Parts: sequence; structure tokens; C-alpha cells
Amino acid sequence: MQQFDVVIVGGGMVGGALACALAPTGLKVAVIEKTKPLNYSPEQAMDLRVSAISVASEQLLAQVGAWPHVLKMRSCPYRYLETWEAPNSNLLFDSQNMNREYLGHIVENRLIQLALWQQLEQFDNIELFVGESITALNALADGYQVDLSQQQLTCKLLIGADGANSMVRQVANIGVTAWDYAQHAMLINITTSAPQQDITWQQFTASGPRALLPLSGNKASLVWYDKPEKIKALANLPLDALKQQVIDNFPQRLGEFSVDACGSFPLTRRHAQQYFKRNLCVVGDAAHTINPLAGQGVNLGFKDVVALSQVISSATEQGQCWWSEETLAKYEQARRGDNLLMQSAMDLFYLSFSNERLPLKLLRNTALKVAGKSSWGKNKVMKYAMGL
Repeated sequence: MQQFDVVIVGGGMVGGALACALAPTGLKVAVIEKTKPLNYSPEQAMDLRVSAISVASEQLLAQVGAWPHVLKMRSCPYRYLETWEAPNSNLLFDSQNMNREYLGHIVENRLIQLALWQQLEQFDNIELFVGESITALNALADGYQVDLSQQQLTCKLLIGADGANSMVRQVANIGVTAWDYAQHAMLINITTSAPQQDITWQQFTASGPRALLPLSGNKASLVWYDKPEKIKALANLPLDALKQQVIDNFPQRLGEFSVDACGSFPLTRRHAQQYFKRNLCVVGDAAHTINPLAGQGVNLGFKDVVALSQVISSATEQGQCWWSEETLAKYEQARRGDNLLMQSAMDLFYLSFSNERLPLKLLRNTALKVAGKSSWGKNKVMKYAMGL
């Protein structure tokens, strides 16, 4: 039986960042993760799962010491973000208007996790448990017991950073408000003949958005949103046939390209009805998932990390009970409303652009044109998206 102050179930991007953020408190932290991220080498193919890392998320990763590790591997800064539906309704965000060198970075999820793990290994008060499955989670008088396949751990605070189907959330009987969107998303990695772009863009169509995320080198990630049956049909095509479908359905901005790999996933919205119970809380996808239209998923999770680590750090510094429900309530108060606001905004966006009634279509394209002429409005939206 090993005793810890905190046990984090899930050592992905959010769980890894939280462990790093808690390290300076001196608390003894255990991180449980089934699979260690694959080591990096430059010749590796690009991963399909990537994230648009906001400036605020970059600041967190820099604060915990992981960002320099990311920069030594692969990342792609982007200066512009553009979205449109009809011709001449383009809404363009430019980093120069924000007095910034860039709006954010596109980074492979595995490399963010790997950078965090490289940092985690430097802390004496953090222990990684890799490759062990959890056989039971049991509440104690003042904490939790975590039974692994080979050993047992106890802790004052159990944190679920274990994704949308969180075991921790289910054990705590925390309910969720959830529904599936009528769309799936396909990720398509391509190699382009043109030099690397510094823009990410998204066009709305009758069946769903088409988006491009620039990657390092002459690489890019395409995101194709469509009805589940359409995405399933695309997933069964040979890569050459999939390329022709991309040519036929994406904006003529790609130039010559080849398709390297593809994958798909359903779009689901979940929100935990509460973020904590006695000696337990949830963060990241365990607490909330969001439509990926604006690329805010992991950025919301990193905001959770900042809020939770701050309330725990503050309580430890003041000699208060850092694992109390009162402390955890401060975390929920700081994050639940903001997460709900972003989820609702993405739902409104999704519902508005999936409706092809002519009056609504004219209204939203007019709104995009008006927004494109409002420097103040664009800056406010972009500052929020960047987490500033």
C-alpha cells in the first residue's frame, strides 16, 4: 500500500499538465496511465490527432517547463485564421492586429503528452504508474483507495483526467448532460507541394465544415465534418480515391497534394453535472467535451488545470485543507460557467450553420461580413479564443 496526496487517473495532455502544475506544491502525486507515449524521432509520420494550442495554453506549458520540449520536436505556428460560407463573406483574423507574432500553434497530441512526461520525470514528488489497469476505486473515510493490477494506492484527493468515458466520474456517480451531434469528423493528413502555410481556415457547407490545420514541413491536417454514413463511406476508400473526394469537396486552396493517412470519430457533447464530490474531482474531457468546430477542446482542459492547481496551491500556502469540498468548489465555480458558455456557443454555431433555410443563410453570411469589418469585435473574439 503506497500513500499519496493526489492520484491522477489519466496521464494524457490534461492529466500530465496538472501533475506538472502541482509539483511545486510539494504534494506527493501519482499519475496512472495505461500507455506511455511513443518517443519522438523526426522521420516519424505525423499523428492524426492534433490540437490548436492557444496562447494561454502555451503559457501554461511554458510555466510547467514542457513547452521547450515541444519546440525541440514539431509544432506549427499560425498567424491567420479564416472562416467563411458564401463567397465574399470571409472573416479573417490576423495576429498582427492583436500585436502578436502568431495566434497559436498546431501540435500533435502525442508530442504535447510526451513533452509533459519528459518534464514529469524530473520531479521527485511525482510517480508514474504505466501499464497497470485499475481494478477498483473505493472511497475511504478521508480519501480513496486505488487498486491496481499489481499494487494498491491511497490518496486524499482522486482526480479523474481519464477522458470522456471517465471511470472516476462514473464511480463517483456524477451524472452528465450529453447528446451526439448528427455529424462525424474525418481527419486526413496530407503532404503538399506548396511551402508551409501560416493560416488555418474553415469553410461551412450544407453538409458540414471543411477545415485545414497547417502542420510542420509540407504537411497539413484536413478535417471533414459530415453525416455519419458519409464519413464511414469515405473511411472505406483507398487513399487515391479519398484524394479525389477531397479535390471535389474542399476549397481549391490545397494545390497539388497526396493523402498520407486518415481516421474518423463521432462528435459528442458531454458536461458533468458537477465537477467534484468529497475527496474527488474531474478535469478536461472527464468533465466536458465540446464540438471541435473552434478547436477549443484541450484548451478548456488546460484552463481547468490552471484553476484547480491555483486553488490547491493557494490552500497549501495558507495551511488550509487543500482537498476539502470548499476548496474544490472554488475550482468548479471558476470553470463550470466558462466551459458551459463555450459549449453553448459551439452548439449555436453548429445549429446555425447546419440549417439551410434561405433567410437564416442570408442572415449568417451578412453577420460574417459585418463581423469582418469590425476590428473591435474580431479582437474581442480572438482574445477570448487565445485565452487572453
